[in-house]
Amino acid sequence: MFIDSHCHLDDPALFDRLPQVIASAGQAGISKIVVPAVGPVNWGRIASLAEGEKGIFPAFGLHPMLADQYNDSVISDLQLRAQDCIAIGEIGLDYSLTDIPREDQLLAFRSQLRLAVRMDLPVLIHCRRAFQDLLTVMGEEYVARVGGIMHAFSGSIEIARECIRLGFAISVAGPVTYQNAVRPVDLVRNIPLGQLVLETDAPDMSPEPFRAIPNEPAFLLETAKKVALVKGISLEELAAITTSNCKRVLHI
Repeated sequence: MFIDSHCHLDDPALFDRLPQVIASAGQAGISKIVVPAVGPVNWGRIASLAEGEKGIFPAFGLHPMLADQYNDSVISDLQLRAQDCIAIGEIGLDYSLTDIPREDQLLAFRSQLRLAVRMDLPVLIHCRRAFQDLLTVMGEEYVARVGGIMHAFSGSIEIARECIRLGFAISVAGPVTYQNAVRPVDLVRNIPLGQLVLETDAPDMSPEPFRAIPNEPAFLLETAKKVALVKGISLEELAAITTSNCKRVLHI
């Protein structure tokens, strides 16, 4: 049985056919699904979803693409929501978002890290083109006290090792299955099994052979097959290890 450590079940592409998506996930051996929020508009729906579906674990956060929405009211609401979730996320830095000032992203990120540390909750981190600033801020905010998951990690092996040192697992998604994949495969090859978890990031990042359609938790099996092949272990062994890793990091 696998855990999908990052899936946006609240997205209309999945939510509008939720019973089918959940049933397919179960048939594929996906026993638990972590559902992170990207902003306040999602928090209520995800909370209700987790209450109504066994095996769904919510996380609440403000994504860097919405960092300009950050204010005292948002962080106060997040603190209330945080009492009923397993992680703060999806949060982080994304310097490919040229329309969201870096200062806004850094402010929202720091504030949410402080909340996570104060409430002893792990964090789900999104990062693109900002790894040096990310590592600096995480160190300054003592995030090693709570750890978490580097979602759909796209950095170097050296950066991954720094994140591991801070108590983070490295999450592998669909791109590792692509025919031209080099960096994701090299990452899987070099990161210890004890620090790897799996995700779909559904409905995005669909693996082969499903790239033409929205991703869903059942498709995690294709990513798992590729990771098991690269690591030279059985699918059953990979399931046991990555599930254990995810439970450890997120205290499931």
